[in-house]
Amino acid sequence: MESTDKLTDTNAVLAYLYETFPLCFIAEGETKPLKIGLFQDLAARLADDSKVSKTQLRVALRRYTSSWRYLKGVKAGVQRIDLDGQDCGELEQEHIDHAQQTLKEGQEKAKAKRQAVAAKAAPKKPARKPAAKAPVKKDRPAKPAKPAAPKINYVAAKFDELKQKQRVSVKLGQNPVPGVITDIKKEDIHVQLDTGLIVKVRAEHILLS
Repeated sequence: MESTDKLTDTNAVLAYLYETFPLCFIAEGETKPLKIGLFQDLAARLADDSKVSKTQLRVALRRYTSSWRYLKGVKAGVQRIDLDGQDCGELEQEHIDHAQQTLKEGQEKAKAKRQAVAAKAAPKKPARKPAAKAPVKKDRPAKPAKPAAPKINYVAAKFDELKQKQRVSVKLGQNPVPGVITDIKKEDIHVQLDTGLIVKVRAEHILLS
């Protein structure tokens, strides 16, 4: 019979992980990058625990590894750790770069959102008459426009185009997350994301650059 105290809220699942694996999941302060493939270890260790399911663990792990606190800890010279807090390999530069880019984008979005809320809440000022424009001096050359950042054009992948060890991107939320295909079983494609998390998706969720 299923336990009546089964955890359904992601925050509650995280709190349970903080309590059960305190050397791995750090509740406060600076975190450490997790071992690649840690989800499999976590699922195996909690296989007989009726409080959480694999789906709940996957969601909680994704939230933990996408938090600003975690992304700030993904930096050069830091070792990944396993469930018992033991070192298990240094970070690759590619994973560090991805974490820092994700952190930067998240902080910029949050800043823009705060500014929009503040602008909406601020009292409106009376309209002012437009000031007379100063004459443009023709002897000054116009400043060249800054080149726009290159935009990656993704295309949807076809199942028969995919193979193991292939670099791909997975549609997770608004931004595609890069990773490597580790296994293909029938219609399920296992992808190890650069953050260390392994996900199982269908071909329609795979993007090629």
